[in-house]
Amino acid sequence: MTGYDLIDEAVVDAPPKAVWEALIAEFRGAARWWVPANTFAVVSGSPDEVGGEVAVTVHTKGVDKGGPKLRFTSRTRAVEPGRLLSVDYVDGVFRGTSDFVVEPLDGGRTKVGMHFVGRPHGWLKLLAKVADIGAEHSAGTSEALVRLGRLLAGESPETGRSTVADRHLEGSTR
Repeated sequence: MTGYDLIDEAVVDAPPKAVWEALIAEFRGAARWWVPANTFAVVSGSPDEVGGEVAVTVHTKGVDKGGPKLRFTSRTRAVEPGRLLSVDYVDGVFRGTSDFVVEPLDGGRTKVGMHFVGRPHGWLKLLAKVADIGAEHSAGTSEALVRLGRLLAGESPETGRSTVADRHLEGSTR
């Protein structure tokens, strides 16, 4: 059976508190930086509390672009506020775990990472025979972490351009 043991990390020019808050907000459905690949919706409780459940949808071609949707549910297993969020995948197309780690670095920077250990379940087992689900997972996660860094640096997650400059330009054309 195909299984995955993947670690994706990024260094973000923002303090750990801001990274943690952005991570939890995304899992609550903010859709600010993991989109277009993933969207999240709270099922019960809160993602930063043990037992909280979140519905995850992976949009294989992007939100509103068609293509298969990979749906699964995560349940929070452990939380160290500001540092670690551990989840189990309990329903849908994946079974396994993920650990989201937020680690302070010198200079007010933060390392954020996701360690995914899982396997496809249900119909995804068939797709995994012809598609490299692990590579797609890492690509989507890495791109999301880059967008998180841009967002927290005050840039547009999509373009990397300064959102302050964009707001200034928008204001000057009116």
